[in-house]
Amino acid sequence: MCLILFSHQNHPTYRLVVAANRDEFYRRPTEVAKFWKDQPTVLAGQDVEAGGTWMGLSKSGRFSMLTNYRDPQNIQSSAPSRGRLVSNYLINEKDPESYLQEIEEAGQRYNGFNLICGSRDDLYYYGNYQSGVHRVNPGTHGLSNALLDTPWPKVIKGKAKLDQVLQKEVIDIESLFALLFDDVKADESDLPDTGVGLEHEKMLSPVFIKSPNYGTRCSTAVLITHANEILFAERTYDINDFSSSTVSFQFKA
Repeated sequence: MCLILFSHQNHPTYRLVVAANRDEFYRRPTEVAKFWKDQPTVLAGQDVEAGGTWMGLSKSGRFSMLTNYRDPQNIQSSAPSRGRLVSNYLINEKDPESYLQEIEEAGQRYNGFNLICGSRDDLYYYGNYQSGVHRVNPGTHGLSNALLDTPWPKVIKGKAKLDQVLQKEVIDIESLFALLFDDVKADESDLPDTGVGLEHEKMLSPVFIKSPNYGTRCSTAVLITHANEILFAERTYDINDFSSSTVSFQFKA
């Protein structure tokens, strides 16, 4: 995932609302979201190359999502897969705070990442570019390839658009997909400097990224009501013409 926008305990109908884009190299093999054969309680897409996932939930209501932290000068080629951090939580029985505290102990073995884990009642965040596990406060939040709520242009824009969607008592999931399909680049003066150069920063700046070799592969929208009714939908894009196909799942945790 390269952009996660979410509202936590901030809506009369939904305890969690998520709109997220996964950005990746087009050549990296991926399976669309489904319940996994070897872990039938887990609903998620799957990174075929490393075996983990970027975002998923379980039938019991456990939820996890991850973004990479952009720091090209400190990439370890031998580091373990970050996607396993998500899938391991989904099949684990530890509460989210305890799980993330364990991850923190080994956090520097991994390349930069941000990990959010939640249960029915709580949501916690850990990023290995800062210390400590943090409980996520109620409200609207955004996470890209820096720390939680770092005000990158896409995070600022995305949070504002999500707040508009949250004005409705019943949210149409298409409104979440619409806010994620925004390919307008940020002004150069607003771009962060993460060490990839100005041209690359601008290419990576939209909510929805398009480039010849890398970009937004899929969008995910999740609605979880206070009664733990779950709607999970994933929209996958054809990189040639950006036509799309969508899978969706509804169940109660």
